Amino acid sequence: MRPSPVRTWLILVVLTLATMAVGLPATAAPWLAGLVVLALALAKGRLIVLDFLELRHAPPLWRGLVTAWLWGVTGLAFLAGLVPLLLAA
Repeated sequence: MRPSPVRTWLILVVLTLATMAVGLPATAAPWLAGLVVLALALAKGRLIVLDFLELRHAPPLWRGLVTAWLWGVTGLAFLAGLVPLLLAA
């Protein structure tokens, strides 16, 4: 059964609001807030890829390649956020 686009859109809205809730307040551990924001972005990207780009029923190779790309971009963003912390130490 194919997920409803409206259901997916509502989940994306909730994840976006969660991203704003995590990212806006000043926290004691900004690196942790950044990690949560990146994880939420990864979840949103996966939903978009699977449901709006319709890769949910695509061959596993395509799904795997695009998912690996999402993980790679998220991982590089995480590493880019770590560089200032490592240089400051």
